[in-house]
Amino acid sequence: MNEQIKINWYRTKVDKAVMSELMKRHDGKALRQALLQLGLYACTGTAAYLACGSITQANWAWMVPLLVLFVFLHGTFAPFMSLVAVHELVHKTPFRRQWLNDLFMDVFSFLTWTDPISFRVSHVKHHQATVHHDHDGEVILPQKFDLDAVKFWFWQLVPFPHPVGIWAMLKRWFRYATGNLGQGIYAGGEEWMQKILPEENAELRRRHRNWARVVLIGHLALTSIFIATGQWILTLLVTFPFYCSCLSMLCGVPQHFGMMPDVPDFRLCCRTFTCNRFIGFLYWNMQYHVEHHMFPAVPFYNLPALRKAIEHDLPPAPHGLWATWREIISIHKKQGENPDYVFVPELPSAA
Repeated sequence: MNEQIKINWYRTKVDKAVMSELMKRHDGKALRQALLQLGLYACTGTAAYLACGSITQANWAWMVPLLVLFVFLHGTFAPFMSLVAVHELVHKTPFRRQWLNDLFMDVFSFLTWTDPISFRVSHVKHHQATVHHDHDGEVILPQKFDLDAVKFWFWQLVPFPHPVGIWAMLKRWFRYATGNLGQGIYAGGEEWMQKILPEENAELRRRHRNWARVVLIGHLALTSIFIATGQWILTLLVTFPFYCSCLSMLCGVPQHFGMMPDVPDFRLCCRTFTCNRFIGFLYWNMQYHVEHHMFPAVPFYNLPALRKAIEHDLPPAPHGLWATWREIISIHKKQGENPDYVFVPELPSAA
Protein backbone atom coordinates (compact mmCIF):
# COMPACT_ATOMS: atom_id res chain seq x y z
CA MET A 1 0.00 0.00 0.00
CA ASN A 2 2.10 2.92 -1.30
CA GLU A 3 -0.54 5.61 -0.98
CA GLN A 4 0.96 8.76 0.52
CA ILE A 5 -1.23 10.55 3.05
CA LYS A 6 -0.25 14.07 4.07
CA ILE A 7 -2.65 15.95 6.31
CA ASN A 8 -1.55 19.05 8.16
CA TRP A 9 -2.92 18.01 11.57
CA TYR A 10 -3.37 20.53 14.33
CA ARG A 11 -1.38 19.60 17.44
CA THR A 12 -1.16 21.49 20.71
CA LYS A 13 2.29 22.88 21.37
CA VAL A 14 4.08 21.11 24.21
CA ASP A 15 7.42 21.98 25.76
CA LYS A 16 10.09 19.69 24.29
CA ALA A 17 11.39 18.62 27.70
CA VAL A 18 7.86 17.75 28.86
CA MET A 19 7.14 15.80 25.69
CA SER A 20 10.46 13.97 25.93
CA GLU A 21 9.49 12.83 29.43
CA LEU A 22 5.99 11.82 28.33
CA MET A 23 7.35 9.69 25.48
CA LYS A 24 9.61 7.61 27.72
CA ARG A 25 8.82 3.89 27.69
CA HIS A 26 8.96 1.87 30.86
CA ASP A 27 9.11 -1.94 30.85
CA GLY A 28 7.94 -2.16 34.46
CA LYS A 29 4.76 -0.15 33.94
CA ALA A 30 3.89 -2.04 30.77
CA LEU A 31 4.63 -5.42 32.37
CA ARG A 32 2.43 -4.58 35.35
CA GLN A 33 -0.48 -3.73 33.05
CA ALA A 34 -0.08 -6.83 30.87
CA LEU A 35 0.35 -9.29 33.76
CA LEU A 36 -2.50 -7.80 35.79
CA GLN A 37 -4.84 -8.05 32.81
CA LEU A 38 -3.80 -11.62 32.06
CA GLY A 39 -4.12 -12.40 35.77
CA LEU A 40 -7.66 -11.01 35.87
CA TYR A 41 -8.54 -13.14 32.83
CA ALA A 42 -7.05 -16.22 34.54
CA CYS A 43 -8.82 -15.51 37.84
CA THR A 44 -12.30 -15.12 36.37
CA GLY A 45 -11.76 -18.14 34.12
CA THR A 46 -10.52 -20.27 37.04
CA ALA A 47 -13.42 -19.16 39.22
CA ALA A 48 -15.92 -20.12 36.51
CA TYR A 49 -14.16 -23.46 35.95
CA LEU A 50 -14.17 -24.33 39.66
CA ALA A 51 -17.79 -23.24 40.06
CA CYS A 52 -18.82 -25.49 37.17
CA GLY A 53 -16.97 -28.45 38.66
CA SER A 54 -18.52 -27.86 42.08
CA ILE A 55 -22.17 -28.03 41.01
CA THR A 56 -24.06 -30.86 42.71
CA GLN A 57 -27.69 -31.78 43.08
CA ALA A 58 -27.62 -30.29 46.57
CA ASN A 59 -26.09 -26.91 45.76
CA TRP A 60 -27.14 -26.19 42.16
CA ALA A 61 -29.69 -23.54 43.21
CA TRP A 62 -26.95 -21.15 44.27
CA MET A 63 -23.92 -22.59 42.47
CA VAL A 64 -25.41 -22.19 38.97
CA PRO A 65 -26.06 -18.44 39.49
CA LEU A 66 -22.49 -18.17 40.80
CA LEU A 67 -21.20 -19.89 37.67
CA VAL A 68 -23.22 -17.49 35.49
CA LEU A 69 -21.75 -14.54 37.41
CA PHE A 70 -18.16 -15.73 36.92
CA VAL A 71 -18.75 -16.44 33.23
CA PHE A 72 -20.29 -12.97 32.89
CA LEU A 73 -17.24 -11.37 34.51
CA HIS A 74 -14.87 -13.44 32.38
CA GLY A 75 -16.66 -12.40 29.20
CA THR A 76 -16.79 -8.77 30.35
CA PHE A 77 -13.03 -8.50 30.91
CA ALA A 78 -11.82 -10.67 28.00
CA PRO A 79 -12.69 -8.24 25.14
CA PHE A 80 -10.33 -5.63 26.58
CA MET A 81 -7.46 -8.01 25.75
CA SER A 82 -8.37 -7.90 22.07
CA LEU A 83 -8.26 -4.65 20.10
CA VAL A 84 -7.53 -2.68 23.28
CA ALA A 85 -4.40 -4.42 24.58
CA VAL A 86 -3.34 -5.48 21.09
CA HIS A 87 -3.98 -1.95 19.86
CA GLU A 88 -1.45 -0.42 22.22
CA LEU A 89 1.08 -3.19 21.60
CA VAL A 90 0.70 -2.67 17.85
CA HIS A 91 1.80 0.92 18.46
CA LYS A 92 5.01 -0.54 19.99
CA THR A 93 4.95 2.10 22.72
CA PRO A 94 4.34 0.25 26.04
CA PHE A 95 7.65 -1.62 26.42
CA ARG A 96 11.12 -0.20 25.95
CA ARG A 97 12.29 -3.65 24.80
CA GLN A 98 10.52 -4.38 21.52
CA TRP A 99 10.68 -8.15 21.95
CA LEU A 100 8.40 -7.74 24.98
CA ASN A 101 5.93 -5.73 22.88
CA ASP A 102 5.91 -8.49 20.27
CA LEU A 103 5.66 -11.29 22.84
CA PHE A 104 2.63 -9.87 24.63
CA MET A 105 1.04 -8.81 21.35
CA ASP A 106 1.18 -12.45 20.21
CA VAL A 107 -0.16 -13.75 23.54
CA PHE A 108 -3.11 -11.34 23.65
CA SER A 109 -3.79 -11.82 19.94
CA PHE A 110 -3.85 -15.60 20.19
CA LEU A 111 -6.13 -15.69 23.22
CA THR A 112 -8.64 -13.34 21.60
CA TRP A 113 -8.48 -14.40 17.94
CA THR A 114 -7.06 -11.01 16.96
CA ASP A 115 -5.30 -10.29 13.67
CA PRO A 116 -2.35 -7.99 14.52
CA ILE A 117 -0.80 -8.27 11.06
CA SER A 118 -3.50 -6.42 9.13
CA PHE A 119 -4.39 -4.29 12.14
CA ARG A 120 -0.91 -2.81 12.39
CA VAL A 121 -1.01 -1.64 8.76
CA SER A 122 -4.61 -0.48 8.99
CA HIS A 123 -4.03 1.41 12.21
CA VAL A 124 -1.10 3.37 10.85
CA LYS A 125 -3.41 4.62 8.10
CA HIS A 126 -6.15 5.31 10.63
CA HIS A 127 -3.79 7.61 12.55
CA GLN A 128 -2.45 9.28 9.44
CA ALA A 129 -5.91 10.09 8.07
CA THR A 130 -8.32 9.71 10.96
CA VAL A 131 -11.90 9.40 9.61
CA HIS A 132 -11.00 11.00 6.28
CA HIS A 133 -13.29 9.23 3.84
CA ASP A 134 -10.79 8.83 1.02
CA HIS A 135 -8.06 7.32 3.20
CA ASP A 136 -9.37 5.71 6.41
CA GLY A 137 -11.09 2.36 5.98
CA GLU A 138 -10.81 1.39 9.64
CA VAL A 139 -13.39 3.89 10.91
CA ILE A 140 -15.90 5.49 8.55
CA LEU A 141 -18.24 8.21 9.74
CA PRO A 142 -21.10 8.31 10.36
CA GLN A 143 -20.93 5.01 12.23
CA LYS A 144 -24.06 2.87 12.36
CA PHE A 145 -25.05 1.03 15.53
CA ASP A 146 -28.43 -0.56 16.14
CA LEU A 147 -28.63 1.04 19.58
CA ASP A 148 -32.43 0.87 19.69
CA ALA A 149 -32.68 -2.89 19.05
CA VAL A 150 -33.37 -5.23 21.97
CA LYS A 151 -31.35 -8.01 20.32
CA PHE A 152 -28.32 -5.69 20.10
CA TRP A 153 -28.23 -5.18 23.86
CA PHE A 154 -29.22 -8.79 24.57
CA TRP A 155 -26.10 -10.13 22.87
CA GLN A 156 -23.98 -7.53 24.69
CA LEU A 157 -25.13 -8.89 28.05
CA VAL A 158 -25.90 -12.62 27.73
CA PRO A 159 -23.07 -14.88 29.06
CA PHE A 160 -23.00 -17.05 25.93
CA PRO A 161 -21.38 -16.52 22.50
CA HIS A 162 -23.57 -15.44 19.62
CA PRO A 163 -23.73 -18.63 17.47
CA VAL A 164 -24.01 -16.73 14.18
CA GLY A 165 -21.13 -14.47 15.17
CA ILE A 166 -18.91 -17.41 16.13
CA TRP A 167 -19.64 -19.18 12.85
CA ALA A 168 -18.86 -16.01 10.89
CA MET A 169 -15.60 -15.60 12.83
CA LEU A 170 -14.51 -19.18 12.14
CA LYS A 171 -15.24 -18.78 8.44
CA ARG A 172 -13.27 -15.53 8.35
CA TRP A 173 -10.23 -17.11 10.00
CA PHE A 174 -10.42 -20.13 7.70
CA ARG A 175 -10.36 -17.73 4.75
CA TYR A 176 -7.36 -15.94 6.26
CA ALA A 177 -5.59 -19.29 6.72
CA THR A 178 -6.12 -20.16 3.04
CA GLY A 179 -4.97 -16.74 1.82
CA ASN A 180 -8.44 -15.34 1.10
CA LEU A 181 -8.81 -11.95 2.78
CA GLY A 182 -12.56 -11.55 2.32
CA GLN A 183 -14.38 -8.70 4.06
CA GLY A 184 -12.23 -8.59 7.19
CA ILE A 185 -13.53 -6.75 10.25
CA TYR A 186 -12.96 -3.16 9.14
CA ALA A 187 -15.56 -0.66 8.02
CA GLY A 188 -13.92 -0.47 4.59
CA GLY A 189 -14.58 -4.17 3.98
CA GLU A 190 -12.88 -6.13 1.21
CA GLU A 191 -11.55 -3.05 -0.56
CA TRP A 192 -9.72 -1.94 2.60
CA MET A 193 -8.31 -5.43 3.20
CA GLN A 194 -6.88 -5.44 -0.32
CA LYS A 195 -5.30 -2.03 0.30
CA ILE A 196 -3.66 -2.86 3.62
CA LEU A 197 -2.56 -6.33 2.50
CA PRO A 198 -1.83 -5.72 -1.19
CA GLU A 199 -1.33 -8.68 -3.48
CA GLU A 200 2.12 -7.48 -4.49
CA ASN A 201 3.34 -7.66 -0.87
CA ALA A 202 3.73 -11.43 -0.77
CA GLU A 203 5.72 -11.41 2.48
CA LEU A 204 3.02 -9.50 4.39
CA ARG A 205 0.33 -11.81 3.08
CA ARG A 206 2.41 -14.84 4.01
CA ARG A 207 2.78 -13.59 7.59
CA HIS A 208 -0.95 -12.89 7.74
CA ARG A 209 -1.79 -16.36 6.44
CA ASN A 210 0.65 -18.07 8.81
CA TRP A 211 -0.67 -16.22 11.85
CA ALA A 212 -4.21 -17.30 10.96
CA ARG A 213 -3.01 -20.91 10.78
CA VAL A 214 -1.36 -20.63 14.20
CA VAL A 215 -4.59 -19.31 15.72
CA LEU A 216 -6.84 -21.85 14.01
CA ILE A 217 -4.67 -24.91 14.64
CA GLY A 218 -3.83 -23.81 18.17
CA HIS A 219 -7.43 -23.32 19.23
CA LEU A 220 -8.52 -26.48 17.41
CA ALA A 221 -5.91 -28.43 19.39
CA LEU A 222 -6.99 -26.86 22.68
CA THR A 223 -10.67 -27.49 21.95
CA SER A 224 -9.97 -31.11 21.06
CA ILE A 225 -8.19 -31.58 24.40
CA PHE A 226 -11.04 -29.89 26.29
CA ILE A 227 -13.67 -32.12 24.66
CA ALA A 228 -11.61 -35.30 24.95
CA THR A 229 -11.10 -34.73 28.67
CA GLY A 230 -14.73 -33.76 29.29
CA GLN A 231 -13.81 -30.18 30.24
CA TRP A 232 -16.35 -28.58 27.91
CA ILE A 233 -16.53 -25.44 30.04
CA LEU A 234 -12.98 -24.57 28.93
CA THR A 235 -14.21 -24.28 25.35
CA LEU A 236 -16.45 -21.46 26.54
CA LEU A 237 -13.78 -19.87 28.73
CA VAL A 238 -10.67 -20.24 26.54
CA THR A 239 -11.67 -20.88 22.94
CA PHE A 240 -14.72 -18.63 22.59
CA PRO A 241 -14.76 -16.00 25.38
CA PHE A 242 -16.79 -13.66 23.14
CA TYR A 243 -19.81 -12.59 25.16
CA CYS A 244 -20.90 -9.99 27.71
CA SER A 245 -19.02 -7.36 25.71
CA CYS A 246 -21.25 -4.53 26.89
CA LEU A 247 -18.58 -2.73 28.93
CA SER A 248 -15.96 -2.82 26.18
CA MET A 249 -18.58 -1.62 23.70
CA LEU A 250 -19.59 1.24 26.00
CA CYS A 251 -15.93 2.29 26.18
CA GLY A 252 -15.08 1.81 22.50
CA VAL A 253 -18.04 3.31 20.63
CA PRO A 254 -17.48 6.90 21.88
CA GLN A 255 -14.01 7.16 20.27
CA HIS A 256 -15.31 8.74 17.06
CA PHE A 257 -19.09 8.32 17.14
CA GLY A 258 -20.93 11.35 15.80
CA MET A 259 -17.76 13.40 15.36
CA MET A 260 -16.71 15.37 12.28
CA PRO A 261 -15.09 13.54 9.35
CA ASP A 262 -12.55 15.05 6.96
CA VAL A 263 -11.15 17.68 9.34
CA PRO A 264 -7.46 18.11 10.27
CA ASP A 265 -8.16 18.53 13.98
CA PHE A 266 -8.25 15.54 16.35
CA ARG A 267 -10.29 17.61 18.82
CA LEU A 268 -13.15 17.58 16.31
CA CYS A 269 -12.94 14.00 15.05
CA CYS A 270 -12.07 12.15 18.29
CA ARG A 271 -13.69 12.09 21.72
CA THR A 272 -12.06 11.97 25.13
CA PHE A 273 -13.97 11.00 28.25
CA THR A 274 -12.75 10.49 31.78
CA CYS A 275 -13.56 7.56 34.05
CA ASN A 276 -12.54 5.73 37.20
CA ARG A 277 -9.17 4.03 37.49
CA PHE A 278 -10.49 0.47 37.06
CA ILE A 279 -12.18 1.27 33.74
CA GLY A 280 -9.03 3.12 32.71
CA PHE A 281 -6.97 0.04 33.61
CA LEU A 282 -9.15 -2.27 31.54
CA TYR A 283 -9.21 0.20 28.66
CA TRP A 284 -5.47 0.93 28.68
CA ASN A 285 -6.31 4.65 29.10
CA MET A 286 -7.82 4.87 25.62
CA GLN A 287 -10.55 7.08 27.08
CA TYR A 288 -7.97 9.81 26.41
CA HIS A 289 -8.57 9.40 22.71
CA VAL A 290 -7.95 12.94 21.48
CA GLU A 291 -4.64 12.89 23.31
CA HIS A 292 -3.73 9.48 21.91
CA HIS A 293 -4.38 10.56 18.33
CA MET A 294 -2.65 13.91 18.74
CA PHE A 295 0.50 12.28 20.17
CA PRO A 296 0.41 8.53 19.38
CA ALA A 297 4.03 8.00 20.48
CA VAL A 298 3.09 8.67 24.11
CA PRO A 299 2.66 5.34 25.98
CA PHE A 300 -0.78 4.63 27.43
CA TYR A 301 0.40 4.98 31.04
CA ASN A 302 1.47 8.59 30.35
CA LEU A 303 -1.79 9.71 28.75
CA PRO A 304 -3.28 11.11 32.01
CA ALA A 305 -0.19 13.32 32.39
CA LEU A 306 -0.43 14.31 28.72
CA ARG A 307 -4.05 15.28 29.31
CA LYS A 308 -2.99 17.63 32.11
CA ALA A 309 -0.27 19.16 29.94
CA ILE A 310 -2.60 20.09 27.05
CA GLU A 311 -6.01 20.28 28.74
CA HIS A 312 -6.10 24.06 28.29
CA ASP A 313 -6.35 23.53 24.52
CA LEU A 314 -8.91 20.70 24.52
CA PRO A 315 -12.71 20.66 24.62
CA PRO A 316 -14.32 19.63 27.92
CA ALA A 317 -14.57 15.87 28.39
CA PRO A 318 -17.63 14.14 29.86
CA HIS A 319 -16.86 12.29 33.07
CA GLY A 320 -17.94 8.67 33.31
CA LEU A 321 -19.73 6.34 30.93
CA TRP A 322 -23.17 7.60 31.97
CA ALA A 323 -22.45 11.19 30.93
CA THR A 324 -20.61 10.02 27.83
CA TRP A 325 -23.49 7.86 26.69
CA ARG A 326 -26.06 10.56 27.28
CA GLU A 327 -24.07 12.49 24.68
CA ILE A 328 -23.85 9.46 22.37
CA ILE A 329 -27.57 8.67 22.56
CA SER A 330 -28.44 12.31 21.91
CA ILE A 331 -26.22 12.27 18.80
CA HIS A 332 -27.73 8.94 17.71
CA LYS A 333 -31.23 10.41 17.88
CA LYS A 334 -30.25 13.56 15.99
CA GLN A 335 -28.55 11.55 13.26
CA GLY A 336 -31.72 9.47 12.94
CA GLU A 337 -33.61 12.67 12.17
CA ASN A 338 -30.81 14.28 10.14
CA PRO A 339 -28.16 11.93 8.69
CA ASP A 340 -25.84 14.90 8.07
CA TYR A 341 -25.72 15.93 11.72
CA VAL A 342 -22.31 15.89 13.43
CA PHE A 343 -21.35 16.78 16.96
CA VAL A 344 -19.10 19.83 17.22
CA PRO A 345 -17.41 20.10 20.64
CA GLU A 346 -16.79 23.48 22.18
CA LEU A 347 -13.14 24.40 21.74
CA PRO A 348 -11.34 26.73 24.18
CA SER A 349 -11.73 30.40 23.26
CA ALA A 350 -8.01 30.73 22.67
CA ALA A 351 -7.93 27.80 20.21
